[in-house]
Amino acid sequence: MNQLAITIPTDIRERIIQAANDLYKEADRQTFPTVDQVRRHARVDMNAASAIMREWRRSQTVQAASVAVHVPDAVVNANNQVLVALWTQAQELANESLKTAQSAWNAERNELDEMRQELANAYETQAAEFELFKTQTADKELAHQEAAKQAASDLASVRTELAQALTRAERAEAQVGEIERRANDLRGELDRAHEDIDQARRVLADHQKLTASITVERDAAKSELTRMLATAEAMSETHREQRNAATQELAKLTEQRDQALKSAEDAREYAAELAGKLSATYEQNMALLERIAPK
Repeated sequence: MNQLAITIPTDIRERIIQAANDLYKEADRQTFPTVDQVRRHARVDMNAASAIMREWRRSQTVQAASVAVHVPDAVVNANNQVLVALWTQAQELANESLKTAQSAWNAERNELDEMRQELANAYETQAAEFELFKTQTADKELAHQEAAKQAASDLASVRTELAQALTRAERAEAQVGEIERRANDLRGELDRAHEDIDQARRVLADHQKLTASITVERDAAKSELTRMLATAEAMSETHREQRNAATQELAKLTEQRDQALKSAEDAREYAAELAGKLSATYEQNMALLERIAPK
């Protein structure tokens, strides 16, 4: 027992004794603190606490003084009667000392039994705490595994969503490129439409000029025909052939006029149709440019 106490470091020994004194003082010196209480208060292991607590409890127990039982020879030689009385008293003192020692031994045995019970209780408490710790550790490990699985699942979902987002972004980029290409094509078509409209306007202007010229020639022909008819009426029958020739010339001019008018009408219809197509194309292109234009 003493050898075990010697192997305990001094600072741990002092902490255990100080913890025992503090707990004993808190209990108003009515009950000794248990080994487990001292162990927890001093924050030491059970072996060191139990070893030092045995010494501490013995130091708190009043030890009975030893009583001499040997009768000196001088007393025997001096007076046998006194010797007998002294011997009797010595025996009584010896018996009392024996009883005191017996009581101390019983107290120490009870103390050891109490300490064994405390150690058993402390062991049970530590075993329960250890089981609780194992259970909590297992629960934490299970929770950690579940959290790791959930994190892995979340990471996989995020990666999938990221891949989908990248795919959508690539598609959107391709669509933007296609829209830009189509917009450029439409701009080119719009420019060509403007050129066609300008060309149609020029053709229409030319036809209008031609129609005006034909109208002037027709009016001149009518005037000439009137003059010739008047001359023919005034002239004799000999001039009939000239009148017929003039009539034929008038018919030719009239046919040319009708053809010119028909060409002008066809040109106006073609120009109107072309203008309608170009206007519809222009409106479609403008609507498409408004849809694709950045907002």
